[in-house]
Amino acid sequence: MPRNGWFSRRSRTARVMESVPDGIATKCVKCNEILFARDFERNLKVCPKCGHHHRLNARERLAITVDEGSFVAMDEGLTSLDPLGFPEYAEKFQRACANTGQTEAILTGTAAIESHPCVIGVADFSFMGGSMGSVVGERIARAMETGLERRLPVVMFTASGGARMQEGLLALMQMAKTAAAAGKLDRAGVPYIVVLTDPTTGGVYASYACLGDIILAEPGAIVGFAGRRVANQDMGTRLPDNFQTSEFQAEHGMVDRIIPRKEIRPALANLLSFFAEGNGHAI
Repeated sequence: MPRNGWFSRRSRTARVMESVPDGIATKCVKCNEILFARDFERNLKVCPKCGHHHRLNARERLAITVDEGSFVAMDEGLTSLDPLGFPEYAEKFQRACANTGQTEAILTGTAAIESHPCVIGVADFSFMGGSMGSVVGERIARAMETGLERRLPVVMFTASGGARMQEGLLALMQMAKTAAAAGKLDRAGVPYIVVLTDPTTGGVYASYACLGDIILAEPGAIVGFAGRRVANQDMGTRLPDNFQTSEFQAEHGMVDRIIPRKEIRPALANLLSFFAEGNGHAI
């Protein structure tokens, strides 16, 4: 029967994966297709069968976006001091540092994209869910201030579950801080480009992630303030199948364009070239 057939396919897939040496193959989290790891990496972690865009960490994102050797990190020494003494926060934070090789959930710095200089920030969901605490907010604000001072366009890649609960109101305050910094860019006419990746939710989406002059998004990314389950409870109705995705946001005017991963670098280069020709004034 169909259900038995489904279990049979799943068990066959599991057996195949168990028989393959580590590092040789991986499995698409959406369609369960078994993929050769080397081909998967070459395709920028996009499934060739269903087109699902798997998550990238910050270093992987930088490697496929900016010119080789052009990234100069800023503010890497800024780390959280556990302001509330939240239970087990220090241990979880240190574990995240060890697992990712980073000191926070976002990397910021200056770089070039096809020879066009910019300030760039790349969030990393693998670091405590990309949550925005006091240091993440400070790094973003400082990156925007650098763009303001040097008259360089600012590019932000977002990926987050929202504000960092272990920092309470101090984390929520970063929404206002980053939004205010984005407002300064707007008033000064310094271009601000946002690329929404999976997932971009909560306080991050409700602040600097939706304030760009140009807002791009990867296909199929989860994008929105509250998730489907919360919204269903609140609305009491069945939501569209694509609710809180980049496609849903594009349909409702919240995203300017959905761009496949392979096309993001040239798209950003074209935008930076356009802004440079316009003397750096945002549209």
